[in-house]
Amino acid sequence: MRHRTLICSFLLAGLAAFPLEMGLASGPPPAHLKEHIITVDATKLVPSSWWQVPGATPSIWASDPESLDAPKTSELRELALKPGKYKFISFTFDFPFAVTLDGTLDFSASLDQCIEGRGTQTLIVRCKRMYPHGGERDAYYDRKP
Repeated sequence: MRHRTLICSFLLAGLAAFPLEMGLASGPPPAHLKEHIITVDATKLVPSSWWQVPGATPSIWASDPESLDAPKTSELRELALKPGKYKFISFTFDFPFAVTLDGTLDFSASLDQCIEGRGTQTLIVRCKRMYPHGGERDAYYDRKP
């Protein structure tokens, strides 16, 4: 009986010390779990419409536009996003973007004609559609047969 009491005492003492030694006490979350405030600014899109970031905002594919909870392009929206890959979706244009571990935005340089905010916490959407080569006609079409 004495042996069991001694073992239980050691187990309880070990469990009491475990969270402090193993870092399980409350503190900041790991970088990949920390949410960052990302502002989405699609106010340059005219006429206004709706947009979504799946998993972070309501869907734009609801059947009734009058009761749609999705964000409108006429207003700024702040989203709490963890580091990872996301997609901005509107009815006419969608593109992938990422939130880095330090909470800044990253996206393909091919989107620079329509999207701003790389390295910041504000995603600015300027175009309703993405056109290749800055919207200029491809030289292929100017060739003569």
